[in-house]
Amino acid sequence: MADNSIYVFSEWVSGKGFVLWDGGGGTNSGDLKYLLFAWHKPSYYGTFIDTVSHRGRQAVFLSPLTSLDFFTTQTWSGETDWRWSEEIATLRETAPHLKTALACGKWKPDFYKWREGRRGWVVEWGGDPEFNDIPAKAPFIYEWADLIINELIEQYPEIGQTWDKILSSYPALTPVRTDAQPLTCDEETWLEAAGWKQDHTPFRVCLELAEPEGDSPAWRLNIILQDKHDRNIVAAWEPGEPDRSVEMPPDWRHHSGRIEREIKRWTSVLPWLEDTGGEQPEGTAGLRLDLSEEEAWEFLNTGAIQLAQAGHTVFLPGWWEEVKKLVPALKIRTRSSVGSWKESRLGLSQIIQFDWNLAVGGLELSEEEFRKIVEKKRRLIRVRGKWIQLDPSFLKKIQQFIRKKDGVSLGEILHLSLLDQDAPLSAKQEAGAADALRIEVELGGQLAQMVEQLHNLSRIPVLEAAASFRGTLRKYQQAGTSWLLFLRRFGLGGCLADDMGLGKTIQWIAYLLKVKESENSALPSLLVCPTSVLGNWQKELARFAPELKVRLHYGPQRAKGSDFLPSVEGVDLVVTSYNLAHIDEEELSMVEWDCVCLDEAQNIKNTYTKQAAAVRRFKSGHRVAMTGTPMENRLTELWSLFDFINPGYLGSSGEFSRKFVNVIEKKGDAADIGRVQKLIRPFLLRRVKSDPAIELDLPEKQEHKEYVPLTVEQASLYESVLHDLFEKLENSEGMARRGLILSTLSRLKQVCGHPALLLKDSRPDNISGRSKKVERLLEMIAELRQQGDRCLIFTQFIRMGQLLQEVLMKELGEQSYFLHGGTPKKVRDEMIDRFQDLNAVDNCNIFILSLKAGGLGLNLTAANHVFHYDRWWNPAVENQATDRSHRIGQTRHVMVHKFISLGTMEERIDEVLERKSGLSEQIVGGSEAWITEISTGELRELFALRKEWVGL
Repeated sequence: MADNSIYVFSEWVSGKGFVLWDGGGGTNSGDLKYLLFAWHKPSYYGTFIDTVSHRGRQAVFLSPLTSLDFFTTQTWSGETDWRWSEEIATLRETAPHLKTALACGKWKPDFYKWREGRRGWVVEWGGDPEFNDIPAKAPFIYEWADLIINELIEQYPEIGQTWDKILSSYPALTPVRTDAQPLTCDEETWLEAAGWKQDHTPFRVCLELAEPEGDSPAWRLNIILQDKHDRNIVAAWEPGEPDRSVEMPPDWRHHSGRIEREIKRWTSVLPWLEDTGGEQPEGTAGLRLDLSEEEAWEFLNTGAIQLAQAGHTVFLPGWWEEVKKLVPALKIRTRSSVGSWKESRLGLSQIIQFDWNLAVGGLELSEEEFRKIVEKKRRLIRVRGKWIQLDPSFLKKIQQFIRKKDGVSLGEILHLSLLDQDAPLSAKQEAGAADALRIEVELGGQLAQMVEQLHNLSRIPVLEAAASFRGTLRKYQQAGTSWLLFLRRFGLGGCLADDMGLGKTIQWIAYLLKVKESENSALPSLLVCPTSVLGNWQKELARFAPELKVRLHYGPQRAKGSDFLPSVEGVDLVVTSYNLAHIDEEELSMVEWDCVCLDEAQNIKNTYTKQAAAVRRFKSGHRVAMTGTPMENRLTELWSLFDFINPGYLGSSGEFSRKFVNVIEKKGDAADIGRVQKLIRPFLLRRVKSDPAIELDLPEKQEHKEYVPLTVEQASLYESVLHDLFEKLENSEGMARRGLILSTLSRLKQVCGHPALLLKDSRPDNISGRSKKVERLLEMIAELRQQGDRCLIFTQFIRMGQLLQEVLMKELGEQSYFLHGGTPKKVRDEMIDRFQDLNAVDNCNIFILSLKAGGLGLNLTAANHVFHYDRWWNPAVENQATDRSHRIGQTRHVMVHKFISLGTMEERIDEVLERKSGLSEQIVGGSEAWITEISTGELRELFALRKEWVGL
């Protein structure tokens, strides 16, 4: 072999193309491609040709279309002595024939690949004798041709657009999914349907289902011929007697073979339509013409759809579309009398008597008619001249329900009457109950009146406050107290969910006094609240209801064991904390309480905590919950609240999750949210300060965001925390990943607040110089103090509160109070009293509060500025904290300042929350939990530091 000779070998790589290499090994693949395609302009003379590693050697890769160019034209340099392998020599002889066939359009869709859900092509060689021995030498030739055509369609816009137009005109060319209805026709029929081959039949063959005539139970299949160009021209094919076919054009009779082909296609889709018994009328090819009622229903419900999906035309009775949309409903009418409500409270378990019938469209079937239908066991039935369909599973559900003929519970009645029966069905079906029983309720007598009042607060009689109430109730507070008393009358629990500052406390105190005045109950009531507001409750009770005998069950001296019952004898109200509700559950369970009330009831949002389980077990005649945030993060918190006030009303936790939580928290559909609203609204009273009907006359509240940059030290620590996070995220998943993200979020908050928090620096120097937030806070406090204003500062970190106390004293000479979870109750109460007393000597004008300890239940109206130093990222919680100042008793304009570190996750999260329409706000608050569920890429974008804001 001469020095300039190259011996080229080739190999077909299935599904991809050809690889070429120098068999002598003297030329590398990079040089080889430029030599082989030195004259090939489409590849820019080899530039766009790829090199690959194949079987341990470097090779040149040719796509199917490029390889066709290579094997049919000289693309290589003429200055090289080329030696070709036997396979390449064969392909150089064969490829021109393949190229000619493709150029002349001698190819068609591969029917067998299309039937399997794949796109493929077949080249029609037309018996070319020079091609006969090629498949044996190059068995990949068919696959090669197939890939070339696909590449042409994808690579050349004009060919691709032409092919798209063909697909839109002939849907049969679209490959079917492997899980869809398979193609059932032969290749010729399919090519005709696809428009690839011309069909000269003047009509299309259709199948018609006709309903029974007269008293006959049999349904009939008719063969209908329809003109392809004028659909109004039709003829009924009469099997066995084609001369009797109605108005059949003469030239149609020459195409009877087409009818037999179509019948075979029908029976291949629906084998049960084939009649294999006995002799068949000429022209029916084994098609069953008479169907039973059950078979007719199967044809209507599924068979016709299968035939249509396979490309056949089916005619059904005109009434079927309407009938299949009709949803039968069980209509129940409650009896007018439900007993004497004034003698005892009903409760949700009270049994209500009812009568019923079945409603389908405009028909109403009596109990007797229904039982006759059940006996016939038919899906399709004609009643009073109208067809209806009744699914056996639906009939079974009705039978199960009407076994409750002795009555249904008040809770079930309320569910059925409160929910809109049109929209809920789709939600029920999505939840997996496609045959859910639809029930319409017609309420009667006192029950109808009660439900109407539950719907409309204005229909509930407003009661005057008890004579012993020392104060004046606003109109909305009177309405709230009357609402609680109304629910009590029927044994129904309620949640008073007014905004913070609207006086939930005095509304329940007024309720207690009214109960004592009108019922003279000998049983004490129980109030459970956070430890932080025990003192507040004592003061409010002493102020508004000094005649009530109140026992504080708290502290080391509280009554235990056998001493407990004597300690509450003759008492009107026992007040205790959530923590003691669990610890002293044995003692508290000794009493059957007149009413159990939970203040700040969001404390039981997690139903599995010991304190939540304990309060649910307390025996009581009435249950009340009070909270400004009935739901903070998840719908399950709402369920937990309702499971306390009205056990069982929203079903079990699992049922509630299946019906509502899973659907709403994934889609947030307004109709599904509306269903929850309808169920909870009668038992949850929520008024907001902005409601014109409240008439608070509160001063305005104005919110501002204070954007501050990071110092260089903070930026460095921020980047270090992020590096540590993403290094660990690679090996974390599930709960470990969520925990890592939340802990990192807390560390980033610390960095944004002050470096000393993350570094655990116990004695930091230059406190204000190391944090722009501290620096800005000092500037703003100095200004407001010059104007004689006072402020609250909320932070999540105790150490941050301590640093702020220190720097305020050092740089401004301002002393401050600091309330956190470790503050003793006595000290806490003294600080609050002194801060509220504007005339107190040596008083502090700045109150620093831990968000958890001071974010609820406190009246701090002496302040008219509120600072959120570090954000909780939960609007409901932040608003609760703000409302320590913006509440009844406030006489000045309240300014709220929210600090945000520029260029950090604080700024990005705030932007997300600004755009987000919170689920909880639609239902009756959000949290940081959503951050743990986003992808690592989204997390990088959310947490990334934008350095342009550093050190400004």
